[in-house]
Amino acid sequence: MTERPAQRTPNRQLAALIAEAGFSNAGLARRVDQLGLEHGLDLRYDKTSVTRWLRGQQPRGTTPALIAEVFTRRLGRRLTAQDLGLDACAPVYAGLEFAATPEEAVDIVSGLWRKDSGSHAELRKIAFTPAGLVVPSRDWLIGRADDKVARAEPPVRIPAQGRPAVPGIPAQLEAGRRRSPVDRGPGLRVGAGDLAALRSVGELFRSLDDRYGGGHARQALVRYLEHELEPMLRGSYGEQTGRRLFAAAADLTRLAGWTSYDIAAHGLAQRYFVQALRLSQAAGDRAYGSYVLVTMSRQAVYLGHGREAVQLARVAQQGLGTTAPPVVQAMLHVAEARGHAVLGEVRACTAALVRAERAMEGARPGDEVPHWARFFDDAQLADELAHCHRDLQQFRAAVQHAERSLQLRAPAHARSRLFCRVVLATARLGLGELDAACHLGAEAAGQAAEMRSVRAAEYVRDFERRLEPYRDAAPVRGYRDKVSALG
Repeated sequence: MTERPAQRTPNRQLAALIAEAGFSNAGLARRVDQLGLEHGLDLRYDKTSVTRWLRGQQPRGTTPALIAEVFTRRLGRRLTAQDLGLDACAPVYAGLEFAATPEEAVDIVSGLWRKDSGSHAELRKIAFTPAGLVVPSRDWLIGRADDKVARAEPPVRIPAQGRPAVPGIPAQLEAGRRRSPVDRGPGLRVGAGDLAALRSVGELFRSLDDRYGGGHARQALVRYLEHELEPMLRGSYGEQTGRRLFAAAADLTRLAGWTSYDIAAHGLAQRYFVQALRLSQAAGDRAYGSYVLVTMSRQAVYLGHGREAVQLARVAQQGLGTTAPPVVQAMLHVAEARGHAVLGEVRACTAALVRAERAMEGARPGDEVPHWARFFDDAQLADELAHCHRDLQQFRAAVQHAERSLQLRAPAHARSRLFCRVVLATARLGLGELDAACHLGAEAAGQAAEMRSVRAAEYVRDFERRLEPYRDAAPVRGYRDKVSALG
């Protein structure tokens, strides 16, 4: 990899951080190369490369960001290329920062929206970074709500007619845009109608996501955030309205991350989740922050990072305490159980599941439950139990809970039902019930074919991998014929 001509000024910032981290030159080079491999980069740095950096040469491309991430992991605080005396570069880690102020948080998240809504396909190819979970979750845990979020800019009034349509936003949303003398530009005065609209938008996109998969309307959601929500965040509002606005922004940003996760844009999803966590802090909504951490934990489970999943769930529990409604408490304990299950930790998983079930038993009709936690009902709890028992190869228990979840779950939750059906098929296979397993698997494959969800397709592929030892059996041949007929 070519380097820029050497500068005359030695890089004392880098030298000081190398000393603080206890790296040798060769050790730093080796860690940069290893981190590059995580991002599909074949780097060949050595101790001589580091010597050149210390003398003032500037590495090209994404390398300064990689070097900064090496130090971030080692020292446990977020460091940028500039902190190391290196030039700014391609933002490999942009979006993983936990902003110091609400204004900075708006800048970071709106930058993500703009890049994601454009033609920046590379943003959706960025790798998930387990170490990128550490600093944001820690900063959330020890942080507190911002002292002030209100903005008091005077409104800018321009005619409402003649505004162009926002590309990619569904027609029903476009038709519902507020017709008022105050346009969606700098200086917009945010009111109760705007907040109600944001809540409706969230409900619409959540419904589309669960029925048809994250890929169905994800891009329209991101464009809505860029064209509608960002001007609100940069508008004017009082303290109470501002908190509610940041809460809505956190919710929609988490949803953008969730849909990105569903299409396997895992690095991008991770960045959205981190920013949703920061926006929840600006909202002063500790409970919602714990929900974002649970979401991050679920992604870690899906990617096989069980230890990180457990840690995120425990941070959520510690940060929220015991004052949350029983349903929320159950959700936090289940998230921890899923991480233990991935790790094969039977006793720890069982203990977390017992805590979750006890918390759920404490729920009463009429309890005040946050809108974002209402999905966590008996059907969802049974689904989570089924997943845990499947991962622990406790197949009879997995069958019991999966069947209960499917009985309770409404048809509108199509993707969730698909996942549970695959879990049931896998458990039936584990019990040697090949005919039943293949029948359930074929049903799930048919449903996955109608969705734009990489996760749905991957659930089916995982089941098919488990069928390989039985590939010559008649039920498996019949399964393959049915799936082939789907095209």
